[in-house]
Order: sequence, then C-alpha cells, then structure tokens
Amino acid sequence: MTSILATAAHTAHSAAASFLSAIQITPGREVPEANIKETSPEQASAMNLTGKNVILGVPGAFTGACSKQIPSYIEQYDAFKAKGVQNIYVVAVNDQFCVNAWKEKLAPNGTQIRFMADDQGKFTSAVGLMFDATPLLGGPRSKRYAMIVENGKVLSVFVEEDLGQITITDGLTLLAHL
Repeated sequence: MTSILATAAHTAHSAAASFLSAIQITPGREVPEANIKETSPEQASAMNLTGKNVILGVPGAFTGACSKQIPSYIEQYDAFKAKGVQNIYVVAVNDQFCVNAWKEKLAPNGTQIRFMADDQGKFTSAVGLMFDATPLLGGPRSKRYAMIVENGKVLSVFVEEDLGQITITDGLTLLAHL
C-alpha cells in the first residue's frame, strides 16, 4: 500500500511540474502575486515589484550551482543599482530556515539582496517555472532562471536549459541585458 501511495504521489508531482512548465511566464505578462516569505516562516507577502527588479529562481539553497550563481549578484549589487534596479530577489522552493541559513553562508557580512522562501512553491508555480526534481532534491523545485521585471511586468526571462550550469543567469550576463 505504501509503495502504491508513493508511486501515485510521485506521478502527481511529475504531472503537476510538467503542466506548470507548459505555461511558463513570458515577456509582456504581469508577474502574478503570490505570497512568499523573507524573514519569518509565519509572515508571507508579495514582492514589491515597483520600478525595475530582478528575480532569480534557483533549484535549491546550498546546492553547488546555486551557491556559485548567487555570489555574482552579491558582488555586482552596486552595478545593478547603478542600472536602476530597485531589488534583487532570490527565490528558492525551500523553507525559510534553510533560505536564511544559506543567505548567512553566502553573505556573512550581510547583503541587500533579498532571499525569499517559496516554501509551498506558489510563486514558482504561478510563473510556470516549476519542475520535478524528485530524484535529486526530493520534490518539485524551481528551474534556474533570471527575470527582469519593471512595475510588475516581465521584460525578459532567461531560463537555463541545463539546471546544473550557469550560462545565461549569472550576474554579469544579466547586467548586460539591463
């Protein structure tokens, strides 16, 4: 019985991730509002997307590629601000405790970059960038992406084909698109 339930749950996760990927957000569309968590597991709110903002989706806090990708944004934060970026959000389908610990590890002296826990995957699903990472990460997770948003409207979306690689979503590459 347990094996049947596990198989059914895995199949449901795979089907949901496949369906959600089919409706991936595109330039010109409004970013859907979905509450996610920044500092407390008890408080969730939508991101403030007034002005120009960058949203980064990562498959998992503490994973190797994700931990290599985000430092380029921390290092280039002032260059993003100089190009008019109001906020840089890092969104991970992880719990708030994990995301906070990852932020502290990546930026022990602090950072203005905002690390967001999409612990239920609501935001990631709403933008159609969820995938089934069950074999490696235990369940649905975010694709690796970078999104440029202005006043809530998507200007550009860059999604890595190989989620283990960082070819179009690193800080310097995204700066060139601003």
